[in-house]
Amino acid sequence: MTRNEVDKKYKWNLSDMVKSADEFEKLFKDVETALPALASYKGKLGDRAAALEFFKLDGEVERKLELIYIWSHMYKDEDAKNGEAMSLAMRTDGLAARCGETVAFIDSELSALDKATLDAYIADPDFAEYDFSLKEVLRRKAHILSDREEALLAMSSDALRTTTNVAHMLFDADMKFEPVVKGGKKIELNNSSYGELLGDENREVRKSAFNNLYDGYIAHINTLAANYAGSVKGDNFVARARGYKDGLEMSMFGDGVPSSVYTNLIDAVNKNFAPLHRYIALRKKLLGLKEQHMYDLYVPVIENAEMKLPYEEACQTVLTALAPMGDEYVGLLKRAMTEGWIDVMPSAGKRGGAYSWSAYSAHPYVLLNYTPTTEDIFTLAHELGHCLHSYYSQNGQPFSKWNYQIFVAEVASICNETLLDEYLMKNVKDVNIKKYLLSLRLNRFRTTLFRQAMFAEFEYNAHKMDLEGKPLTVDNLSGMYLELNKKYYGADVVSDDKIAYEWSRIPHFYNAFYVYKYSTGMTAATSIAQNILKNPEYVNVYKNKFLKAGGHKLPYDILCDAQVDLATVKPYDDAFAFFNAALDELEELCK
Repeated sequence: MTRNEVDKKYKWNLSDMVKSADEFEKLFKDVETALPALASYKGKLGDRAAALEFFKLDGEVERKLELIYIWSHMYKDEDAKNGEAMSLAMRTDGLAARCGETVAFIDSELSALDKATLDAYIADPDFAEYDFSLKEVLRRKAHILSDREEALLAMSSDALRTTTNVAHMLFDADMKFEPVVKGGKKIELNNSSYGELLGDENREVRKSAFNNLYDGYIAHINTLAANYAGSVKGDNFVARARGYKDGLEMSMFGDGVPSSVYTNLIDAVNKNFAPLHRYIALRKKLLGLKEQHMYDLYVPVIENAEMKLPYEEACQTVLTALAPMGDEYVGLLKRAMTEGWIDVMPSAGKRGGAYSWSAYSAHPYVLLNYTPTTEDIFTLAHELGHCLHSYYSQNGQPFSKWNYQIFVAEVASICNETLLDEYLMKNVKDVNIKKYLLSLRLNRFRTTLFRQAMFAEFEYNAHKMDLEGKPLTVDNLSGMYLELNKKYYGADVVSDDKIAYEWSRIPHFYNAFYVYKYSTGMTAATSIAQNILKNPEYVNVYKNKFLKAGGHKLPYDILCDAQVDLATVKPYDDAFAFFNAALDELEELCK
């Protein structure tokens, strides 16, 4: 369909955020006009009155910029061919960059203040809205260097990003792969089509995709190894320059999470390979394979069991499944579904995929491209989890504290998925659909908790090797990765020789120590969902201590307030018990 052909009830109402193009222009002008005033406070943040004036003005400007930035980009996402929308989005990109440059002095200037001045600001009731930001300045102060040293690190940042740029140029532009023959036709192979081809029912198609893709990476493997080694060395260099022990400590400190959370994840998973190996063995049996290979791990083991619900039925299913969250939560879901919060249907030029996005001064929004598949029912629940997390944070915190951090960003969304999964498993009558749902649950755990933990362990080992002076050669990196693959997946799958080079195609490795958040997010969400189902009174703890918390505390502390401590074994015990129970049920149903 074209955008005009989509029924109004399936479109979001962006006028709830910015009423018109005229209002956009007024807000744009307000921000633009305020930039000289913001710049005039440079060098004055040590003065109490001036600092307070600056924080208030900066908050007002940022709030307006947030509105027009998000509105213009969502307007553009409706139809990429809309020239007006594209122009507005590009203008706000430029304005946001100018605003960032104008206030770039904040961190360095506040960090240069003595502890007594910062403590006085934090204790002052007039600064209450900004106390967490000031506490963060104080927490990071020990790792802020002299002006000269900071300048040198800033000058080196472009050079240090070169490894990331090289990786993406190789991945997205320069690397070519032999096509895959399917049904007598040649299918272009790239990093996007690879996942779909691995799920093909024809084993020769899967095998060809696997071999052709890795042949492409192996052809560049020495360059990729040298490039990744440079990235690791850059991480460790900046960490040590700032006074951290290593890149892991620097990254975790930046997240506001103890390093013990990272190592605890790896330890917990290493002690719980048994259920994963049992799942891999069951896949082999259900697929009827004499020998299971790495390219067999993505094909569905249960076929012809899709839940093809129209959108309205999917909405009702999600509402019923999330009833344990209470009437208030369900009422907000109904508002989202009926009051123009969601853009539902695919249309020509519309951005693909799904997301939730929100500005503090308006209700949250969700973009979908809904089709009647099981996956899209779960996507609806997932994005509504983000949506209501934002709604509660907006209404529970002032503007300066409402945005939650990446470490906790996926918890509410996966929690919703888990509650939907549990509801469907209890209420679906068709045994084949039950088996299908269980297989989806198990595979989500394999790819999100276990596989991302393996990636995390690889990153940990690679950075440690560099610190110990061990060269990050192709042989060392690939040998280490192959051993990890064998350890994680066990004896019921062949760790094909080419899988040793999988590390070379993971773009997240150029954003070091990020992937662990997928594993911890799923673990925390599983634990919370089980608490909700076992104890209805826990819902209030989850709402008040987590959903409404926004970013007023460090994310690790917010999870602890919600009774999930990822530095302990309990959340992982809960997650592995959930995985084991699903595995037991699938085995029983498949007998």
